[in-house]
Amino acid sequence: MAVEVVGGVVSGSLALIADAGHMLTDAAALALSWFAFRMARRPADPRRSYGYHRVQVVAAFVNGLTLVAITVWIVVEAADRLFAPVEVEGVLMSSVAAVGLAVNVLGFWILSRGEQNLNLRGAAVHVLGDLLGSVAAVAAGIIIIVWGWMPADPILSILVAGLILRSAIGIVRESGHILLEGTPTEQDPGAIASALGDIEGVEDIHHVHVWQLAENRPLVTLHATVAWGADRDRALAAIKQALAARFGLDHATVQIESGPCPDDDPAGAH
Repeated sequence: MAVEVVGGVVSGSLALIADAGHMLTDAAALALSWFAFRMARRPADPRRSYGYHRVQVVAAFVNGLTLVAITVWIVVEAADRLFAPVEVEGVLMSSVAAVGLAVNVLGFWILSRGEQNLNLRGAAVHVLGDLLGSVAAVAAGIIIIVWGWMPADPILSILVAGLILRSAIGIVRESGHILLEGTPTEQDPGAIASALGDIEGVEDIHHVHVWQLAENRPLVTLHATVAWGADRDRALAAIKQALAARFGLDHATVQIESGPCPDDDPAGAH
């Protein structure tokens, strides 16, 4: 990062300076991701009964928003350069960018080998953005050296910003969906209710809610109306077995009822 800052100022390259700024936020993003992983290992306690797994989702959301902000800044600066071209030293620019490219390739390779989840994806996209920025800076430097065309620097910077923005929006959307307790895309509450309704003794399945504590950690709560005289324990066991086997929902909270649902009865619990 320090080398790119100096190289960008001396050479006049926006691509190098933008990449250095991105590296600065990457350092913070990687630190945040590491902190989130460490927090997720902590056991549950009375105040946080589900533990700290959600910290990784928060880290991914913050990293995604940071990426969006960076791309906006790069585009604004590049637009200024297009209307007011700046002389760029192509040889120095390409040399510094090549060093940054090697470092970023190594960093991305390390991250891509780890267990893939939303938090790690957010960190990896930061490094991938740096990698693409270095590639763009090398390419822009070569174009400037060969043809002397200065707009190559800001134009390639905008191209890289667009690639980063696409990934950043995806991370913000996915992590925001989890934070809002949204239903996982692979789960259908209607299909769950229909499948469980076929279990012997079960008359109705309602108030089905599926959400995620963190990526790949789905949870479900539901109400099951069981017929009078039916074996409630057997019905409960069958429901939980079906949820785990057919829908991958191992953590389920099931409320067994034998009459009208209290949540639907104005004279009941509410």
